[in-house]
Formats: sequence, structure tokens, C-alpha cells
Amino acid sequence: MGICGPRRPTGNKFAASCLVNMIDQKDNQEKGILIGWVIVALVALSGAVGHAFGRFGYGVIYPALRDDLGITNTFAGFIGSANVAAYLVGTLIVAWVTSRLRLLTAMKAGLAMATLGLLLASIASGPSLLAAGLIMAGLGGAFLWIPAPVIAADALPENKRHLAVGLLGSGIGLGIVFVSTLSGWLRDIEGDSAWSTIYSTKFSIALILLLLFILIVRHRQESPKAGGRFGGFDSLKKMTGWKPLIIAYSIFGFMYLLVLGYFTTRLEDDSGWATSESALAFTLMGIAMIFGAPFFTSISKRFGVRNTLALCFAMWPVVITIVLTGVYLPVLVASILLGFLFSALPILITLYVVENTSAEDYGPAFSAATLAFGVAQVISPPIGGLIADEYSSFLGVFILSGGMSILGLFAALRLPRSP
Repeated sequence: MGICGPRRPTGNKFAASCLVNMIDQKDNQEKGILIGWVIVALVALSGAVGHAFGRFGYGVIYPALRDDLGITNTFAGFIGSANVAAYLVGTLIVAWVTSRLRLLTAMKAGLAMATLGLLLASIASGPSLLAAGLIMAGLGGAFLWIPAPVIAADALPENKRHLAVGLLGSGIGLGIVFVSTLSGWLRDIEGDSAWSTIYSTKFSIALILLLLFILIVRHRQESPKAGGRFGGFDSLKKMTGWKPLIIAYSIFGFMYLLVLGYFTTRLEDDSGWATSESALAFTLMGIAMIFGAPFFTSISKRFGVRNTLALCFAMWPVVITIVLTGVYLPVLVASILLGFLFSALPILITLYVVENTSAEDYGPAFSAATLAFGVAQVISPPIGGLIADEYSSFLGVFILSGGMSILGLFAALRLPRSP
């Protein structure tokens, strides 16, 4: 066998043969990287379907949906809670599924469930079918999100893995901006009944993405060995630093909803902002979410996930303090910073799990961590509402969020230093 083929040519033929082989190898490498970027884009957009379309989008159309269906705030709140509860149940199921099936299989199933959920919501004429659709979307969101970071990271070379994971947050931010813009446009045209058209549009996009995902996305992984306890906590405990990681993730789940859930209400009720002004601040926040995760994951590549995560937690109370001033221009700047932090914190936590677990343990371990995060999300809004009702102001809610972030800072600093 020759160096460049079965037979080693001589002289100029040898040089030409080697040159051709080098060009072919370079072309194949470039094609592989290009396909990798396409896979990352599809995975990021699937995150938008599961989270921005299937979860966060409900809050955008909440007033129109409530008024069009003629239901109370309490009932509409229960419908939204059903989606979160389904997401929690989904994390438990995914922990079991990913210990037996490949991550790509679980993610395809999740995207299919999220798409079906959007279809049910789009054809719903009453709250029952709508709730069923949101429950299905919640389950699909869990199946989507947990495998997504590893599939995206493995699609690119080692030096691009941080960016690949960071772009998942960009997908969710892009989805939130799209849903907000679509909702405002259609509600001006159709009124309160526009919520159904909005879900129909989201379903159409999800269906196209599902077909592209099935045709294009590939992921190399050996068949998992069946085993592990239900919930994935046995796999999580194998990860170095799992205790402070769980604490940091739970604190983020608690503190971010105290701000995201009551942000515009705080500005309008407490600071006297007009609806258009608070809407602008929220839109700026959504746009910033597109860029926040890639920015901070790039920083983490140089300074480590632990230090970058601690920086984000440290920035949180500073930004919250600016929001509490209610001064227009500084709050707009703070809205952009909040968008960066909203997308960066969960992605950095996810990246830590990706870097510190094996392929076999990743799915169950991240499922267990996400379960703790989800429980914190469930209890956060009622506590915030109770504080606001008690003091007739959202000041205490935002102060609580800032205080919790300091605890998150201490938890992040307890993580092991990167080697």
C-alpha cells in the first residue's frame, strides 16, 4: 500500500496524487462542518418550538385567549400550570427513556409531541382541548430540551462545542421575539380570536421543522445499556459538583420567573409606564436572549463555566436594582442585560452537565437536574403573587429575586474549578 493509495506513484504523479487526496479530505471536512452547522440550527429551532411556541408563547396570548373563551384568570392559570406540570412529568420519563434509547430518538419523539400539541391547541374551541394540547407540548418540551445540548455539541468540532450549546438559547430567544411580534400583528387584525390563528401558524412551522429534522439530523451514539433508577438521580450523583449544581439550577428556576412573570406589571403598576413602553422593554429583552447564551458560552471557553456562571449570578441583583429605579433609559438598558442573563444562565448550567457526564449518564443526569429546576418554577409564581398582594407592590418580589441570585452566586462558587 502506498502513502496516498494502493500503489505509490513516482515523481510528479506522486505529488499530484497526494495533492488530490489532500483537497478531497479538506472538502469532506468542510462539508462535514457545514452539515454540522445545519444540525445545530435545526436543534436550536426545535428548542424554540418546545419552549417559545409550546410554553412561553401562552403568556403572550393569555389575555386574548382568556377573553375569547370567556374563562376566569384562575382557570386560565390552571391551563398554563398544566403545561409546566407536564414538563415536570416529562423530565422523569426522559430520565428513564434516555437510559434505554438513543438521545436522537428521544428528541425526535419530543419534537413530534410538541408539534401535535400545537395542532391540538390550534383546533381547540374550548379550554379542555386547549389544555390537552398544552400538556402534550409540555411533555414534548422535556423530550426535546434534555437531549438537545449533546446533539448540538457533537455536531461540531471540539473547539466549537461551547458555541453550539450557546445557540440553543438563541433559538428560544428568536422564538419568543417571533411569537410576540406575530401576536401583536394578528391581534390588531383579528382581535381576541387571533390566538387560534397564532397556534395554527406555530403548528405549520413546527411541522416543517419536524420533517427537516427527521431528514437531516444525525447523531452518533452507542445503544444505551438499560438500567438506572427512575428519575435519573443515580446518574446525577456520579457527576462531580452535582450538589451545588442542583442548588444553582433550582435557584435560577425560582428567581427568573419572579422577574419574567411580573416584569411588565412592575413597570406599569409600580413605575407608571405606558403599555407601549413596557412592551418595548420586553421586546428588547427577547432580542437580547438571542445573543446572550452564545456570548457567555464564548466567555466560559476562556474563563471556565464555573467562573462565568458566578459572574452571571453576581450581575443579576445589580440589574434588578436598575429596574427598580423605574427610570426609562436605564431600565431599557437593564432589559437588554436581563435578556442576556435569562438565556445565559440555563445554558451555562446545561454546558456544565455536558462537560461533566458521560454519554451514557448525560440524559438521566440532566433530567434529574431539570426536575429540580422545574419544581422551583412551579412554586415561584404563587409566592411572588402572594408578596405582591400582601404589600400591593412588586418591589418585594424583585428584591427576593435579587437576594436569591446571591445564594446562586455562592452555589456557583462551590462548583469545582475547571482543570
